[in-house]
Amino acid sequence: MIGIYPRVSTDEQARTGFSIDFQIREGKKKAGTDDVKIYPDEGYSGEFLERPGLTQLRKDVKAGIITKVICLDPDRLARKLMLQLIITDEFERNGAELIFINGDYAKTPEGQLFYSMRGAVAEFEKAKINERMSRGRKEKADQGKVVKNNFTYGYEFDKENDALLINEDEARVVQLIFNLFTQPNEIAEGINGIAVYLTGEKIPTKRGAKVWHKQVVRQILMNETYTGKFAQNKWDTQGMLGNKHKPKGEKVPIKMRPKEEWIYVDCPQIITEFQFEQAQKLLGEARRRFAKNGFRKYLLSGLVRCGVCENTMTGRRSKNWGKYVLDYVDVKNTSGAKNKGCGMKISCETLDTIVWERVHAWLSQPEEIAAASLEATQDSFSDQELERIEKDMEKTKAARKRLIKLFSSDIGMGEEEIREELKELAEREEVLKQRHADLTAEADNVQNFESSRNLLKETLEYYLTLNPDELTFEDKQNLIRRVVREVRVTKDEVNIITF
Repeated sequence: MIGIYPRVSTDEQARTGFSIDFQIREGKKKAGTDDVKIYPDEGYSGEFLERPGLTQLRKDVKAGIITKVICLDPDRLARKLMLQLIITDEFERNGAELIFINGDYAKTPEGQLFYSMRGAVAEFEKAKINERMSRGRKEKADQGKVVKNNFTYGYEFDKENDALLINEDEARVVQLIFNLFTQPNEIAEGINGIAVYLTGEKIPTKRGAKVWHKQVVRQILMNETYTGKFAQNKWDTQGMLGNKHKPKGEKVPIKMRPKEEWIYVDCPQIITEFQFEQAQKLLGEARRRFAKNGFRKYLLSGLVRCGVCENTMTGRRSKNWGKYVLDYVDVKNTSGAKNKGCGMKISCETLDTIVWERVHAWLSQPEEIAAASLEATQDSFSDQELERIEKDMEKTKAARKRLIKLFSSDIGMGEEEIREELKELAEREEVLKQRHADLTAEADNVQNFESSRNLLKETLEYYLTLNPDELTFEDKQNLIRRVVREVRVTKDEVNIITF
């Protein structure tokens, strides 16, 4: 039986006019009969192999149902030379003759060369189309126009002027989300708390859903567009065209382009840059700060870190002389912990008192809060701290080199012991690198001081509305988290780092 394979994709149909019906008519003429089976693929790109019509045709050829295949020309089979050759070879191995309407395919050196050249030209032509489309979108963005509708919550897309317009109802929700996240309040705590609140208030999402998920709230908080700068040319989608027809393991992932390649377009502003910067700082701490509450409550939960080994310090209850006591400790007992800790421990009561008294003093005396903010900006991330970490990194590298030398000699420790120590040193070095990167990023943030002052000012205003003598545990915890970024503990001192 004869099979006819017609295929068009949207751009090709507009450009060539070779519709599915046209290809079927021409195929029947070539076959000299209407007794044929049609395997159409309408709207499928020739860049990938997985197409419904082609897949069924290949199955029928393999089963011996189809003994002759008629196609308009090689680029209807596939846009890539390699795919054309794979399909052709498969048909031939199963005894099916392949005939092209626009030119004969012969098993001769000349025929093979011609077929290969046609395939190469088709692949080149498709690549040029993609390149022109990409260049056109980039030029449009360079002109200050919005290339396409990204359905950003808070905005509507003006198709006639290629611009973003504010959706007043959604914009008020965006402002509410940022206010709840960056300012002290009794309405919602953390990203998940905001999502629960919005759902409870029956506020619809962009697509009209009734439930807000915390990931949607996080994406809004991370979206720089609300400051009046819409980033385009941000994502590289090359190779993703056929993802919906590919198996899960073969899908091409989307990639983010380097920031210097992004093209920013002005758009209406919904929030200030200061508030956006505050949100980014709090997002960096969100996982620790707004973790699920445990059985016992700790005032400084998520804020304490060992100043020696860099481990976070968590609250733990232990028995001492028959009496239960609460401590902050850096020891990690989980099997997957990268750093087991150095054994740093401090009484919860002692540390809670030190930190709260310091914060209470700052908030009670407005001039103290500005001084603390300035001191944190100038000293907390000083060159001395960076220098100390760099020296520790050098020591760790040197220790690894010594162990590697031992590993290559017959003297000293056992092989398994050396492997274990090498692993621990590598993990230690990774912790130091991350800490170094965090400190450097903080030092490089030119808006850090002004943004910190704004955050502290808002906290002070909130504090002044409360009665200091009637503060609950939650009130104190909320105030501390708005002022204190981290509490670093060593045997000799407690260093409180503000925003």
